Amino acid sequence: MLRGQTFNTFNTNAMKTTSSVLSAAILLSSASATRAASDDQCFDFTPMSSVSTYLGATLDYSVADRICCHNHKFAEYSGYLAAPEVDFFGRLDPSVETVFYDSVCGLPLFIAPRGRTFDDFKKESLKHGWPSFRPEEMISENVIIHNDGRMESVCLTHLGHNLPTGGVDRYCIDLVCMAGEPLSAGDERNQILQYIQQEQIINATELNTTTYTSSAEQNSGKTGSSTNVTAIIISVAVVGLGLAVRRIFIIRQRWLDSRQQLNK
Repeated sequence: MLRGQTFNTFNTNAMKTTSSVLSAAILLSSASATRAASDDQCFDFTPMSSVSTYLGATLDYSVADRICCHNHKFAEYSGYLAAPEVDFFGRLDPSVETVFYDSVCGLPLFIAPRGRTFDDFKKESLKHGWPSFRPEEMISENVIIHNDGRMESVCLTHLGHNLPTGGVDRYCIDLVCMAGEPLSAGDERNQILQYIQQEQIINATELNTTTYTSSAEQNSGKTGSSTNVTAIIISVAVVGLGLAVRRIFIIRQRWLDSRQQLNK
């Protein structure tokens, strides 16, 4: 092998190694996050089967299972609510408030539109790509907003994130996770309600939409930060780069050793 060919081979291998190690580091981080997220979500239950035909639409059940019960960060794709097979707003009655239920345990989560028109609700949701609710529309006893803005129900169903708009909390919610219905008496998921019976929850039979008033704050201060996301990406990249540099050094040393052997 010629000297130039040997050097080019080293460079090519080094670049491939760098790319492979970085990819592996990112995948490992993603896999770890997924495992951590799935440890206690949904109390080890799955979304109800009726989610796939919610309001007569066709929802992807596998997406619901993955997003609602095995995830804390990701979401259904932006605009899913307007997909032809979904047509979320085309299936709602614009003249009344609609109650939206947890896809796993059937607890009421939101009532909308409330404090605004149906067109306002529709416009804001379509603009951002996901059903978007305001504080007065949330059943505050049944929803948790974490300090980083992540939202889940008291049944530990992932819902989405709080992304304030105009100085007021806006809950950006995955449709597949709010596409449930009240549980029937014989549904095994009723065990979840037994697990959380000590909580001050409001179940479907107790909710009086006429008198109910949410206690959610207009501006909770609980919201995700792009800085946190950037920090995670940088951390993964730094670890991956460190491994790649080490691997490159090893390959280079082997190349130098082989040259020495050839020159003997």
